[in-house]
Amino acid sequence: MLERLGLSLMHRLDPERAHALALTALRTGLAPLPGPVTSPRLATTVAGMTLLNPVGLAAGFDKNATAFGPLMRAGFGFLEVGAATPRPQPGNPRPRLFRLAQDRAAINRFGFNNDGMDAITDRLAARHHEIPVGLNLGANKDSIDRAADFATVLRHAGAHVDFATVNVSSPNTERLRDLQGKDALKGLLEGVIAVREGMARPIPVFLKIAPDLEAREIEDIAEVAHETRISGLIATNTTRARDGLHGAHRNEAGGLSGQPLFAMSTAVLARLSDLTDGRMPIIGVGGVATAEQAYQKIRAGASAVQLYTGLVYGGLSLAAEIARGLDGLLARDGFASVAEAVGTGRADWL
Repeated sequence: MLERLGLSLMHRLDPERAHALALTALRTGLAPLPGPVTSPRLATTVAGMTLLNPVGLAAGFDKNATAFGPLMRAGFGFLEVGAATPRPQPGNPRPRLFRLAQDRAAINRFGFNNDGMDAITDRLAARHHEIPVGLNLGANKDSIDRAADFATVLRHAGAHVDFATVNVSSPNTERLRDLQGKDALKGLLEGVIAVREGMARPIPVFLKIAPDLEAREIEDIAEVAHETRISGLIATNTTRARDGLHGAHRNEAGGLSGQPLFAMSTAVLARLSDLTDGRMPIIGVGGVATAEQAYQKIRAGASAVQLYTGLVYGGLSLAAEIARGLDGLLARDGFASVAEAVGTGRADWL
């Protein structure tokens, strides 16, 4: 009840201000946290990482790694912070975050606002990681070599995270998505993987892709992922689509997240799972707000899931709620583990 009251009050504030207050509540211990959530069915391994459960926090919620300490006790199985760029940058002008309450969605055009890799790395290095914590790698808007920026951030911060994500799919940095093209993407990933292979403790590297891709583009990404030996894929980032939305902010520029993204992102996930024959771990993200939706992503081919916008409407208790509900769904259908369920419903999305 207290959480519902808090959410009601937050929704009366500017969305970005409310987000900042949520992070403050976490840092100061005001947010109730359930602690670890796990079971023999929920415990799983993704790209060599041992997870208490397959429910993760997507990048963007804790951009600057200021609250990941308490977030490790919020019921998640893993966290992703960032995106971090080599140099600090302010991002796009405000307002740049909009709620679409009727659609249980949000539109953002932050533009990789962050404190830069030095500050973020210092925070990551200062804490023990109770669960896997990853870093979303980004590029500076005014960089003369954006592809090189991803390798630069990994080289600087890689020793202090458990995985990294190459983010070329944000719609809010001009021409960034051009790096998803086959040749450009291959060159970029080869640079990142070269850094990873030179680390004393090589970590998994994921590629996060956009949902707004043609069939041929998805095929190219699957091919490049295999050729460059990345560890896995994250499907998907936000969309530029605006079909069927409601409210005054429905046509704001930026990336759309939340419930309208669920079907689109899950279809891309299933297609990638099919193209890779289930051999490459995929993390499903986009519209996850219930245990049933997490379960659908897993059955479509995801080894784990992430959420963010769902927290805006469901509160921080949502991660634990989804994990516990997922445990029940796996038991209902006779699965002894998450891994057993991965891809069992993929055909429904193809």
